[in-house]
Amino acid sequence: MGFFDKLKNGLQKTRITFGFTKVDDNLLEELEEQLVMADVGLETSEKIIANLREKIKKQGIEDAEKVKEELKNELNDLFKDNDSKLHIENAPAVILMVGVNGAGKTTSIGKIASKLRAQNKKVLVAAGDTFRAAAVEQLEEWAKRAGCDIIRGKENEDPSSVIFSACSKAKNENYDVLICDTAGRLQNKKYLMDELEKMKRVIDRELPDSSKETILVLDASVGQNAISQVESFKECTGITGLIVTKLDGTAKGGIVIRLIQEHGISVKYIGVGEKIDDMEEFNSEEFVDAIIED
Repeated sequence: MGFFDKLKNGLQKTRITFGFTKVDDNLLEELEEQLVMADVGLETSEKIIANLREKIKKQGIEDAEKVKEELKNELNDLFKDNDSKLHIENAPAVILMVGVNGAGKTTSIGKIASKLRAQNKKVLVAAGDTFRAAAVEQLEEWAKRAGCDIIRGKENEDPSSVIFSACSKAKNENYDVLICDTAGRLQNKKYLMDELEKMKRVIDRELPDSSKETILVLDASVGQNAISQVESFKECTGITGLIVTKLDGTAKGGIVIRLIQEHGISVKYIGVGEKIDDMEEFNSEEFVDAIIED
C-alpha cells in the first residue's frame, strides 16, 4: 500500500462527506459541522464556510460536485504559505527535535536520518534525552538502521554537554546534518523549557553559521491538546516546523489545518505508522484529497 492510501485510511475519521445533493444552507451547515468535528476548529471552519457561501452566491453554483471542488480549493488556499522543506543548506545543519514523551520524537528522528542518508548526507544523531535509557537505546537502534553515527552521554548527564560534544564532532568531522533528540517531560515545564533554551544557546554559540531548524513532533491523536503543546514549546524554542505523527486511524487530521491557520507554523512531515517509510514530506494537495470523499 502506497503512502497516499495509508494516509487516506488514516484520515477516515476526518473524511468530509457530501450527503446532500442540493446546494443550500443545509449542505453548508453540514459541512461546517463536519469540519468542526474533524478538529479544524470553529473559527477556521466558519471562515472556510463563509468563503464557500460567497463563491456559491457569486458563481451561482447549483451542483454539489462543484461545491466539493471549491471546498478543496478553499482548503488548499489555507496551505499556500506552508513550507515543507527542511532548510539544511549550511553544514553542519542542526535539527533540534522537541516534543512531549510519547509523541513519536525518537522514531521521527530515525526516519529523517534515514531519508537524509538516502540523499548521501553524512548524519550525526545526538541522544540529548539523557534521563530515559530506553529512549537512548531506541535512538541507537534507529541510527544503526539508518546508517548514521550517534553520540550519547552518561545517564542523567547534563543534556547540554551532550549537545556541546555533538556540535564539536559535527564541526570537526564535516557532518552535513546534526539531529538532536531532547527530553519531553512537559509535566515539569519550567525545568524542561530552561533546558531547551540552554541547548539552543550551546548550538548557536558552537555553530553560529549553520542552518538551524527546531521541529516540534506532535501526536495527532491528542487533538486539542496539540494546540497547547505548540503554545508551550513556541514560547521558549521558536519552532520552525512541525512533524505530525500517528495519522493512522485514531486521529482527526483537521488539527493539521488548525495548527497552520492559528499558529502559522509549517508542517514538514506527516506520519501514518511505525515503519521507516511511514513518514513523508507533507504534501498539502494529497492531504486535502485524502480528507474530501471521492
